[in-house]
Amino acid sequence: MKIASCIVLAVSFAAPSVFATQKIVTLDVLGMSCAACPITVKKSLTQVAGVSRADVNYDKRQAIVTFDDTQTTLDKLMRATTDAGYPSTTKEVR
Repeated sequence: MKIASCIVLAVSFAAPSVFATQKIVTLDVLGMSCAACPITVKKSLTQVAGVSRADVNYDKRQAIVTFDDTQTTLDKLMRATTDAGYPSTTKEVR
C-alpha cells in the first residue's frame, strides 16, 4: 500500500499538467480603431504559450481568451496585447 501511495504522489509532482486548468478571460482591449486591429490582437495573444483560443471582437473592443493557467498568466496576456500596441485590462475570468 505504501508503494502505491508513493507512486501516486510521485506522478502528481512529476506531471503538474494533469492538474492544469483551462481558464477563459475577457479582456477589454483599448485602442482598436479599425477592422484590421483585431487581427493584430489575436495574433499577439495566440503566440503566448498556453493560449488555445483567442476571439477578438472589434465592436465590443474585447478579446475572449482560453488558456492553460499552468503555462501563462493574465499579466502575460495583457503584456502581449500592450506590446502589440493595444493595452488591455481584465474584465472577467471564468
